[in-house]
Amino acid sequence: MEHETRSARQLWVEDEKGRRRMPDPVRTAAVRAVLLTSVTLIQAMVAFFCAVTGSWLAFPMLLSSVGSTVVATWSVLDVWVTRQVWRQRNGVVSEPSSTARQLRRERRRARKAARAVESEPGHGAAAIRRTSEARGGTESRALSEVA
Repeated sequence: MEHETRSARQLWVEDEKGRRRMPDPVRTAAVRAVLLTSVTLIQAMVAFFCAVTGSWLAFPMLLSSVGSTVVATWSVLDVWVTRQVWRQRNGVVSEPSSTARQLRRERRRARKAARAVESEPGHGAAAIRRTSEARGGTESRALSEVA
């Protein structure tokens, strides 16, 4: 009986959490930073134990530990930079009231209005040429040289 109830339950149950999941590029950088930091700590421990025992491997391990420390520091900074870049590109808050979404919406409306104006008859490059010729013609010469 107990075996049947155990199999009826789900193996994995999602807990609702207040924090959202990290974006993929940020999570990838964070995993890379954790792996490099752990390797650096292991190298430092091996270098220490080699130095205590008087092994010839102590000095090469010390040099590689110093190099790994630089790389691990760089990878932690990479997490921070990747997070900031992701926030700038995708907006800070993922809500309809977000500033980034509002700016995107305004740009989209402006592009749509510009396309609508260009598709109307009497607008576009021919209209620019006609209006500039009426003003004095200097811009029409520049446009004809470009074309």
